Amino acid sequence: MADNSQKMSYHAGEAKGQAEEKASNMMDKASNAAQSAKESMQQTGQQVKEKAQGAAETVKNATGMNN
Repeated sequence: MADNSQKMSYHAGEAKGQAEEKASNMMDKASNAAQSAKESMQQTGQQVKEKAQGAAETVKNATGMNN
């Protein structure tokens, strides 16, 4: 039978392991959120670029510069 000191040590180790697991999960979630934000920004940037190119083409067509 384990004495109180061994039980306390076991429970402290158990709590440490659980805390590390939670921290790891939080880091994974933060990493996933950052990746999602990056992808969203890239998509937004691409859309802005396409709209700017379309606007430039419209101006060229309107001013006859595309002929």
